Amino acid sequence: MTSPISAVDGAAVPAGRGGRGRGRPAAGGPSRVARLAARTGGGAVRVFLVLVGLFWLMPSVGLLISSLRSPAEIAESGWWQVFTRPAQLTLDNYGHLLSNGKVMGSLLTTAAITVPATVLVVVIGSLAGYAFAWLDFPGRDGWFMVVVGLLVVPVQVALIPVAKLFGAVGLFETTAGVVLFHTAFGLPFAVFLLRNFFAEIPRELLEAARLDGAGELRLFTRVVMPLGGPAIASLGIFQFLWVWNDMLIALIFADSGHPPITVALQQEVRQFGNNIDVLAPGAFLSMVVPLIVFFAFQRQFVSGVMAGAVK
Repeated sequence: MTSPISAVDGAAVPAGRGGRGRGRPAAGGPSRVARLAARTGGGAVRVFLVLVGLFWLMPSVGLLISSLRSPAEIAESGWWQVFTRPAQLTLDNYGHLLSNGKVMGSLLTTAAITVPATVLVVVIGSLAGYAFAWLDFPGRDGWFMVVVGLLVVPVQVALIPVAKLFGAVGLFETTAGVVLFHTAFGLPFAVFLLRNFFAEIPRELLEAARLDGAGELRLFTRVVMPLGGPAIASLGIFQFLWVWNDMLIALIFADSGHPPITVALQQEVRQFGNNIDVLAPGAFLSMVVPLIVFFAFQRQFVSGVMAGAVK
């Protein structure tokens, strides 16, 4: 004889003695303790992430506040004292910075190096990534392994040979030489990243476009590039940050009379060690430009990272 069944809390459990079932959670369902732990853990994680974010932003906030304080106030106390004495904030430092032609000119030099180096890497890397992903040519896999091998070559190994080469062809201490150096060392990562991303595009989509009469160039510009937008945006952000914040290559290959912002600030420290009214706002401006670029393309960057993680 089959024992009676009673439903308690939406879960079917066998009835106990006297025909009354004991209320138990369904098998495999989360208990109250598990749900409470999940909610507590999620809140704790959010609080932890907020604290990490604030701690990570603290140097940037300190630099911003220092750029708005006078040199005497900076020498007298820490930047956190501004919360008790906000009247010490002033824009005089930025006035001194705008009147410093060398530092302001270095910002233009940095932009003249960073923008072409980023555009060249994105364009050439996209074309090469598409070729390695969807075009058949002799030695394709072998050449791609060479590109992957170039990822592990440190920049320091090429400094002396490239310096001799640039000196022989007249590119040493020129903006074009710095752009070519950054482009050459940015391409292996660009090709590797975009080739792997383009290879995940459904083959049926490309074949359908070919059946409609699309050539390789039109296929690349109308189909592959729009689909690869997140990955291309991620690559552009990475390359922009690497070139903008570079100091080693700029210190060796850039024109000493028109240096990028990183070298210009380093020279200001060497020549005028107490020139904090120029160094603080100059350092903040050199830092805020990459932040603006990142936040402007944040959505595309996150889409590219998530797409790469899923694929």
